[in-house]
Amino acid sequence: MKLLWQLSVRNLFRHRRRTLMLVAAIVVAVSSVTLLNSLIRGFQYDLAESAVANLTGHIKILAPGYRDDPSIEKSFEIAKDWQPDIPAQDMQGWAPRVRVPAVIMSERETRGIQLVGVDPASEHISFVGSARYIGERLVGSDDKRVVIGKVLAEQLETDVGRRLVLITQGADGLNREAGFRVAGLYDAEGTSLEKAFVFTGLSRLQAMLDAEVVTEVSVRLNQELHMSGIKTTLVDFFSGLDVLDWRELEPQAAAMFVFADTAIYIWFLIMMGALVFGLVNTLITSVMERVREFGMLRAVGMRAKSIVAQVVIESSIVMAVSVAIGLALGGVFIYWLRDGIDLTQWAEGMEMAGMRSVMYPHPQADDFVLVAFLSMLLGVFASLYPAWRATKIKPLEALRR
Repeated sequence: MKLLWQLSVRNLFRHRRRTLMLVAAIVVAVSSVTLLNSLIRGFQYDLAESAVANLTGHIKILAPGYRDDPSIEKSFEIAKDWQPDIPAQDMQGWAPRVRVPAVIMSERETRGIQLVGVDPASEHISFVGSARYIGERLVGSDDKRVVIGKVLAEQLETDVGRRLVLITQGADGLNREAGFRVAGLYDAEGTSLEKAFVFTGLSRLQAMLDAEVVTEVSVRLNQELHMSGIKTTLVDFFSGLDVLDWRELEPQAAAMFVFADTAIYIWFLIMMGALVFGLVNTLITSVMERVREFGMLRAVGMRAKSIVAQVVIESSIVMAVSVAIGLALGGVFIYWLRDGIDLTQWAEGMEMAGMRSVMYPHPQADDFVLVAFLSMLLGVFASLYPAWRATKIKPLEALRR
């Protein structure tokens, strides 16, 4: 083996230009895959974060049938001193809400919206707590004002301090109508959110509907890793209610989340698949240029499997060095882009899709290991055919050349 390693290294240095060109091609491919993988991961986790923050949480408790008929009739009661039986280190927070369909009217326009009663102190788990505001936020559960989306304010041709009329259905089935003053306008990550949701105090909305109930309870966790076990605990406690995780509530986002994993493999196979063809051609050229060398080695007694081992070792050395440099270069690019890629030029389209206008890379150690392992595997695979060609060289014919 020592002799094979020496022969392989000497051959690589003997053809420096070809070796350097091959190394450069592999470095570009590996660093590109590494960088794009981190950007895809950023998109993936941004998508999950948006789904969780859009009033969903990791787990949500709903009355049976509420998703089909989101009215105050599909509600339930919780004790005022109730707390989820979840370890504090696993839970970021929880929020009770009343969410009902309503009609909002300004002096000029009318729109259908979702009226949501919230306790602002609990909404750090949703976009309500993190959104940017023009004017004021809600200050408590009994706040009698509303905050509306910036886009909805433009549609209604209203502004901070103006009065709006809201109409919804009460617990007795009769319409309720009340006037609210606009406390502030929120700017969320998605324009669809700004059009759909109007927020007021939880106690204020319960009084308007004449019902001391909630329509949903959202729970947000610190890590999704524990979601399954915590969901089981809540199912046991809330018997007769629907306890659903964000993947069940947001199936489209969940499907896109899974597709991102597939996209990583597809991109890797495209880049490295093209590279393998180049590697095979280069190694075949190398074998054909060394016909006399291999013929002489066979003539002095080197076995065919040793010839195969030498070609595979050469390919492995090139791949190992190139992959190491490519991963390091990809890491440098990721660090350089740590503040994100500003896509505000396409912000309107990004927000319509519910995405942020700044894309951040999200590197994962597993992806680095995967790229390294698969690259080395493909490198060995690509060297097998040239190695097989080398064993077919007949010593006498080779020595005559």
